[in-house]
Amino acid sequence: MIDKNVEYYNKNADAFYWGTVGADMSGARGKFISLLPDNASVLDAGCGSGRDSKFFLAEGFYVTAFDASEEMCKRASQYLNQEVLMMKFQDVTYDNVFDGIWACASLLHVPMGELPGTMLKMHAALKLGGVIYASFKYGNGPKMRGERRFCDFNELSVVPLFENAGFNILSKEITFDGRPGREDEKWINVIAKK
Repeated sequence: MIDKNVEYYNKNADAFYWGTVGADMSGARGKFISLLPDNASVLDAGCGSGRDSKFFLAEGFYVTAFDASEEMCKRASQYLNQEVLMMKFQDVTYDNVFDGIWACASLLHVPMGELPGTMLKMHAALKLGGVIYASFKYGNGPKMRGERRFCDFNELSVVPLFENAGFNILSKEITFDGRPGREDEKWINVIAKK
């Protein structure tokens, strides 16, 4: 079965790369890294352009990055000067490996029925005390936007997604999109601990 989301990113890789690589995620990244130990191991799950991996590497963290789109992997690998793994969330099999998982605007593409199992995989991949950051478009349930499928959440609906997977939510914050022309779009940002 062709994944329309992956196909979209493969077809629009250059536009998506240039449209996101400069987006300001400093606020969320600052909160996330404040919870990590020195020399932390970070999984950038659905890394897109590699923007955040670049920052984590510059901070001295050990970064494993993956994306489901072959074309995004090529661009991110070149940008980071390190290999970006081509895989989907369904392929994640890490166990007790990472101090932090960064899932910025990526888990939102996992089909709603697969999200609970995916969150269990994220929980398993973290070391005890590890933290996850994830962001979702603000709203209620599955949506199609153009060619892409999204799972939207709000400050209430996002709670069981994390708690049922064994996470303790540390913060939930609603923010607005940092990309030009998208300032009206709202996001729900969650940081949770294993």
